[in-house]
Amino acid sequence: MASSGTSEVVKRDVKDKEHKKDDKNDGFIEKVKDFIHDIGEKIEEAIGFGKPTADVAGVHIPHINLEKADIVVDVLVKNPNPVPIPLIDINYLIESDGRKLVSGLIPDAGTIHAHGEETVKIPVNLVYDDIKNTYDDIKPGSIVPYRIEVDLIVDVPVFGRLTLPLEKTGEIPIPYKPDIDLEKIKFQRFSFEETVAVLNLKVENKNDFDLGLNSLDYEVWLSDVSIGGAELSNSTKIDKNGISYIDIPITFRPKDFGSALWDMIRGKGTGYTLKGHINADTPFGAMNLPISREGGTTRLKKNKEDGGDDDDDDDEE
Repeated sequence: MASSGTSEVVKRDVKDKEHKKDDKNDGFIEKVKDFIHDIGEKIEEAIGFGKPTADVAGVHIPHINLEKADIVVDVLVKNPNPVPIPLIDINYLIESDGRKLVSGLIPDAGTIHAHGEETVKIPVNLVYDDIKNTYDDIKPGSIVPYRIEVDLIVDVPVFGRLTLPLEKTGEIPIPYKPDIDLEKIKFQRFSFEETVAVLNLKVENKNDFDLGLNSLDYEVWLSDVSIGGAELSNSTKIDKNGISYIDIPITFRPKDFGSALWDMIRGKGTGYTLKGHINADTPFGAMNLPISREGGTTRLKKNKEDGGDDDDDDDEE
């Protein structure tokens, strides 16, 4: 029995010594860590190393049409260190109401110069069909909120690899082409060889944002015969979901229409096609939007000086 007790005492002594040894090892490791940390701080203070900073300087839409929007995110990165730092990766995500619209990775994005700052441009291509096919409730003509998340991954001496998270919120449009209608054609000067007329266009803005019309180019067909086209500078504001009327001049030769000419002279409905583009300013930048109308019907009216009645009440179909 005494021998058993002695054995237990010896085991306890051995365990105590092992614990003390482990404690000493742990203490030594902690001291080494503290020493390395202190050395790192001293090196940082002596040489001037510090963590870089980044901020979203702006979000631009340099190009937008009915199919897509090209977005550029400007990120200002400042490097306080005496050596250049590589920008290893850029991760980005654009979401709307918690739903992903687009994401991507840009590897090897460049280098930030020592004691300098760089504006890093992150190009993002937002394809509207991808969005509309994924989310049925996002309709053409609407404005959707967005949130951009950007992670910049840099490699900094002393600190190692760091991730700089950024985010920015805003709104982006899903544009819709304006609806147009050729209300009537008014003669300014009529002859079979050359007729000068004014086309009265009704333009309906089907977007949830204003259109500041700057110019439009167009071509018009009456009874399947082209009467020409032109580019017109016309500064007109079309309110969101609003309607505006535009008069555009045109010159054509009625004799080119053959038998359809007599239908025009009698004031019967004349089939027309109109195609072109409008260039407009919007809160989101300039847009070049197509306009088109095929299979429409309009009427020709002569001015009073040419023997016609210019009463708008007679122009209704």
